[in-house]
Amino acid sequence: MTIAEKLAEELVLKQWQVDNTIQLIDEGNTIPFISRYRKEVTGELSDEVLRTFEERLNYLRNMEERKDDIKRIIEEQGKLTDELSAQIDNAQKLSELEDIYRPFRPKRRTRATVAKEKGLEPLSNILYLQNLTNGDIDEIAAPFVDKEKGVNNTEEALAGAMDIIAEAVSDNAEHRKKIRELTEKNGLLVSKAATEEDSVYRLYYDFAEPVAKAVPHRVLAIDRGEKEKLLSVSVDVDEEKILSYLKKREITNRASITASYVETAVEDAYKRLIQPAIEREIRNELTDNAQEQAMKVFKVNLRNLLMQAPIRGQVVIGLDPGYKNGCKVGVVDETGKVLDMGVIYITHSKAQEEKAKEFIKGLIKKYHVTLISIGNGTASKETEIFAANLIREIPEKVKYIIANEAGASVYSASKLAAEEFPDLDVMQRSAISIARRVQDPLAELVKIEPKAIGVGQYQHDMNQKRLSETLGGVVEDCVNSVGVDLNTASAPLLKYVSGISSAIANNIVAYREEEGRFESRTQLKKVAKLGPKAFEQCAGFLRISGGKNVLDSTSVHPESYAAANRLIEYLGYTADDVKNNGMGDIKERIKEKNLKALAKELGIGVPTLRDIVDELMKPGRDPRDSVEQPLLREDVMSIEDLKPDMILTGTVRNVIDFGVFVDIGVHQDGLVHISQLSDKFVKHPMDVVSIGDIVKVKVLDVDVPKKRISLSMKGI
Repeated sequence: MTIAEKLAEELVLKQWQVDNTIQLIDEGNTIPFISRYRKEVTGELSDEVLRTFEERLNYLRNMEERKDDIKRIIEEQGKLTDELSAQIDNAQKLSELEDIYRPFRPKRRTRATVAKEKGLEPLSNILYLQNLTNGDIDEIAAPFVDKEKGVNNTEEALAGAMDIIAEAVSDNAEHRKKIRELTEKNGLLVSKAATEEDSVYRLYYDFAEPVAKAVPHRVLAIDRGEKEKLLSVSVDVDEEKILSYLKKREITNRASITASYVETAVEDAYKRLIQPAIEREIRNELTDNAQEQAMKVFKVNLRNLLMQAPIRGQVVIGLDPGYKNGCKVGVVDETGKVLDMGVIYITHSKAQEEKAKEFIKGLIKKYHVTLISIGNGTASKETEIFAANLIREIPEKVKYIIANEAGASVYSASKLAAEEFPDLDVMQRSAISIARRVQDPLAELVKIEPKAIGVGQYQHDMNQKRLSETLGGVVEDCVNSVGVDLNTASAPLLKYVSGISSAIANNIVAYREEEGRFESRTQLKKVAKLGPKAFEQCAGFLRISGGKNVLDSTSVHPESYAAANRLIEYLGYTADDVKNNGMGDIKERIKEKNLKALAKELGIGVPTLRDIVDELMKPGRDPRDSVEQPLLREDVMSIEDLKPDMILTGTVRNVIDFGVFVDIGVHQDGLVHISQLSDKFVKHPMDVVSIGDIVKVKVLDVDVPKKRISLSMKGI
């Protein structure tokens, strides 16, 4: 089966879809570009399917390369047979492939290689054959005693021969495959306390779970507990059952005088060589699978966080709370431009708190502030109470929001922030970031390394390269689905646009600074290093508001401008109609003509025609506008105010395997356990809610000292 055929089978796609998609990827097209502008070619595959497709394509190609390498190495050893070649070709997993290769792999010095150097391989063959039914074993071993080679007696000779047999049994690919299957099917993942001290891992101090049913988030917790030396972990299996399997296949003649030696070697092979290796492999596989699941959760959470609705048209004060060093203040206008800065002290004394109030009141009046964004870190509660009290005292209509400040400090201390705000200190930059991230979460959060945003589980325990690639793909898909204003976007935002590298992003900003605003997409061709391929990939995702061509403000690709203009003319519209009002009744007019026939007449595919129609109805629309707006507050509650059975409205902050964390306005997020999400069975919390959702919850229990809040969404 070819790679293309495997992909079609695995992903349940038609063969033509697979062949076309492979060609597009090999031609250097990006996933966002393929997903948006090559729908006819792929059969309208989504960006998510295309990401999975690309990952599997790379994995299978690497597998084929590895198979070729292994065949070449074995061929060079003169040991490649037709049967072995077929085995290698038929291997479906990398672990299976490596098992086949094991006997031929150049080995470090083992007990078996040392024994072979001592000339004991012929003796091992005699023992392994098991065809001697009488005689004296010492007499058989005596000729192999050679003190010069380090074999001092028959006992040592026999021990060395058994080491060779043990390694041969261990290298048997069929044995390893069967033992792995038995361990995966019947094994237990067991963890025990490695310390007497209490810890967050106490749940796992005496824990066992079938390997086949190991829950991903528990696997990651156990891994971390082991890493911190608080847990000892093993994979337990029915050893007798496995030894029975091995002995049945390796002991061919029980009547032989050498059978007992082979039996001892088989037991040694399993306990010393096979079992530790299989346990390692299974633990690694459990960890890999758990990490993949955690990454899926992280991907969905990150996507939902980035795609939260922007709060437009508001002048915002950003407050980065703090105790000793005060609360940093930043004011930004509706476009995110910095208007003012300052520091207030609200926890030191009543006099300083009053002074802080007067300062903020002055900023509100001077800049017509309508929203206060408060970071949810240290001293957030005190800052929230301060803001709520202040709002009650002023005539202006101002609300506040608690912003998730995860990653703000990472960004503030970064080289990027230093370049953006060279005259501000780290804390002041953080206040600006907290203000801006409610105005446009996507534009601000792309400046932060995705794993620092904190919307997953165990992200610091992941394979960091794989995590960065995965999350980078999510950011790229989000940025391109929203589109980017070519005349205002920062370099960090531009670099996520399809086809644009960091260098080209910087060149676009430099061109803008030197030549002024872009008036058309075609001007991009004048940017240094932005060649024809890069233009093709990026042009449709870059928007120009108020430019010469109204289509430049839409996601219609320049390659489809001629078709779009013919469509506008055909339906009796003008470019001004599109610019001023959008073609709201376009779908009604198209009903008069068959969509397929119209697409053919315009020289485009039906999916492309549908996309053009959607854009002409509402040029430059933002897909985030359909998302529920964040919850704005005017008053404050504390955890002490909570009572069982209270019904509250909150914002989903994080979704993980075992539940959902909801911000209900008391500084401490409450947990809705998966069992409390719905009256119906819930397989995963993501099936019910997403980050940013506004939900109603009921208080089940409050533990004030431990700051734990249990919530429910059942029956509400």
